Amino acid sequence: MDKTLKYQQVLIEILTAYHDLQQGNTSQIKAELVFDTQNHHYQLLSIGWDKDRFVYTTAFHFSIIAEKVWIQQNNTEALIADELVARGIPTTDIVLAFIPKDARAFAGFAVS
Repeated sequence: MDKTLKYQQVLIEILTAYHDLQQGNTSQIKAELVFDTQNHHYQLLSIGWDKDRFVYTTAFHFSIIAEKVWIQQNNTEALIADELVARGIPTTDIVLAFIPKDARAFAGFAVS
């Protein structure tokens, strides 16, 4: 299987699992999945009302760029990079995009 397609499948599976976990809550804030498979962007959003405040949060945002998974955003406590590794994506193909480029080498993942 093509590397990009494999990574796409892993991202969709992970985001769908987190989405399904959030669906059980009874709040007015709902989880929404956004998959742009043509441009390789994958997101899990939280959208809705918390009393009188509108909430729009990106829980996760991933991109696939040059056959690497870029973690653009992780607003959760999940160790999502470790989950990607557990699903077969090597650390050399995971970029922690939210960390400054010159500090990424110290994280144990790809620099870019």
